[in-house]
Amino acid sequence: MTLVRWDPFRELEEMSDRLNRAFARPALRNGGKEHLTVADWVPTVDISESEGEYLIKAELPEVKKEDVKVSVEDGVLTLSGERRQEKEEKGKKYHRVERSYGSFVRSFSLPESVDESGVKAQYTDGVLNLHLPKTEKVKPKSIEVKVG
Repeated sequence: MTLVRWDPFRELEEMSDRLNRAFARPALRNGGKEHLTVADWVPTVDISESEGEYLIKAELPEVKKEDVKVSVEDGVLTLSGERRQEKEEKGKKYHRVERSYGSFVRSFSLPESVDESGVKAQYTDGVLNLHLPKTEKVKPKSIEVKVG
């Protein structure tokens, strides 16, 4: 038996690589079942919470407003769309193309405290801001116990 020195960072890198491969094509929920949706790229998002709402900021550079779709169904918010690649022009050579193009899909399970009917979207300078207002929380009810 050969002894191998344990390197926690190597294991973290391997796990990160496996997760990246697994989530490169995000799974969507469909009636309680998951199915794989093929996406060419995935926009990055920031999700924050304030007292009155959740805010999702998605980076969508060079994506037109009409190419973005936002839907809320059964407690899942889905952001989808497409970033179109420039058409090749005569006399123009590309030496490197690193940006991703094509369709994208992101889905988020919403907490029960989100008012789905009040979701609003704003698109400015390539950033999509999704405002998810919180519902009024049900206050816990205390019941007095009498000793008999």
